[in-house]
Amino acid sequence: MDKSVPAPMLRDSGRPSTGTKVENRSRRVPVIIGVGVVLVLAGGFALVHRADSKVNKVALASAPKPVTVVAAKGQPFRPVHSYVGTLRPWVEAKVGPQFISAYVETVLVRPGAVVKKGQVLATLDCRYSNAETAAIGSQAKAIASRQVAIAHEAARTQSLLDGGFVSANEAELVTARSAAEANELAAQEANLSKTTLDVNDCILRAPFDGEVSLRLVDPGSFVRPSTEMIGVVDRNTVRMTADAPESDFDAIAPGAPVTVHVVATHLDIRASITRRAPSADPGTRTVHFEIDLDDSDRHIPVDTTGEVHLPVGQPVPATSVPLSAVTTTDQKVTLYSVEGDVAHRHTLVEMGEVGPDVFFPPNALQPGTMIVLEGRSLLKDGDRVAAKPAQPEPTAPARSAGQTSQ
Repeated sequence: MDKSVPAPMLRDSGRPSTGTKVENRSRRVPVIIGVGVVLVLAGGFALVHRADSKVNKVALASAPKPVTVVAAKGQPFRPVHSYVGTLRPWVEAKVGPQFISAYVETVLVRPGAVVKKGQVLATLDCRYSNAETAAIGSQAKAIASRQVAIAHEAARTQSLLDGGFVSANEAELVTARSAAEANELAAQEANLSKTTLDVNDCILRAPFDGEVSLRLVDPGSFVRPSTEMIGVVDRNTVRMTADAPESDFDAIAPGAPVTVHVVATHLDIRASITRRAPSADPGTRTVHFEIDLDDSDRHIPVDTTGEVHLPVGQPVPATSVPLSAVTTTDQKVTLYSVEGDVAHRHTLVEMGEVGPDVFFPPNALQPGTMIVLEGRSLLKDGDRVAAKPAQPEPTAPARSAGQTSQ
C-alpha cells in the first residue's frame, strides 16, 4: 500500500501576479498621457481665446475721440489795456544815524513790528559824544562867567571915563574884551547845540506810525552817517504806481475806473486812477500814474507786483471762447467746433483778449456753438468725437477799493 503523502493543494491568495501589475500599468500610461495632452490643449485654447477677445477689432481712427466741450458765449467786447507796476507804501523811511559814527548798542524791533511815531527803534553807543557835550557845556559856563565879569568892568570903566579918571583908549579896550567874550560864548553855545544833535542822533525813533519792514543791523555793528539800519513803511494807503505809453494819456485820466490785480495774493480790487503826471518821461516816452488803495487792514504787501486793467473804448457785440480752447498764431486763432458727433476746424481773426477769454465777431462764430476745450491736440478736421460738457471753473470775486476781502 502506497503511503506517500499527497502534495498539499495550492490556495489562491487573491493577489495579482507581477506580470499582471506590469500589464495594468502599461495600459494606464497612455490614458494619463492622453488626458494631460487634452488638458494642455484645452488650456492653450482658453488662453488664445482670452487674448483674442482683448484685441480691438475696430480701427482707432474710426472710433470716436473723447473730448470736452464748452458753449461759446455771446457777450459784449471792450478792449482792456493792461499795465504792470509796483504796489508802494504811502510813505516809507530808512532810519539810521545822520551825524555820528558809532557802534550799535541795541535794536529793539524786528520786521513786522507795528510802531508809533516817536517810538525808540534802536540806540547807539555814544559815550564819547556825551562826554564831549558835557565838556563843551562846562566851557560855555566858564565863558559866560568871564563875560559877566568883563561886562561889569566895562560898565565901571565907562563911568570912570565920564569923570576923566581913565583914558578913552582904556575904556574901549575893556568894552572890546567884553564883546569878544560874548562872541566866544555864542560860539561855544553853537558847539553845544551841535554836540546835542549828535547825542540825540544816538537814539533812533520811528518817524511816523507804521510797520518795520527791514532790520539791516544787529547790536555790535559799526554804523556811519547815512547807514540804513531799520526800514519803516505806512500801509494804511497803498499806492499802485505804473507807467503807460504816451498814446494812452487820455485813457489814464484821473477818475478812470480800473481793476488792480495783486499778483502776490491773487486779489482783484476795483478802483479808479487817482493822479497822473502832466508830462511823459523823455527817455521812455511813458506817462506815470498812480492809484490809491485803502489798506487799513494791512492786507496788501508793498513793493510787490501789481497789474492795472483799464477798459477803453465802447462795448461792441462779440462771441467769447476760453483761451484754453484756442491756439493763437499772430492775430489768427485755430479752434474746433462740434456739430453732432463731428469736429470741424476753424481759423478765425480775433477781436482781442480780456482776462481768460478771447473774443470773435458774431458773424464769424455764432453764440452757442460747442467748442472743443480738451482733447483738440489729437483732432483733425472731420474726426468723429464723443463730447461731454466741461466742468465750470470757480471764479474769485473782485472787491472794491476799501473793501476787505473775506
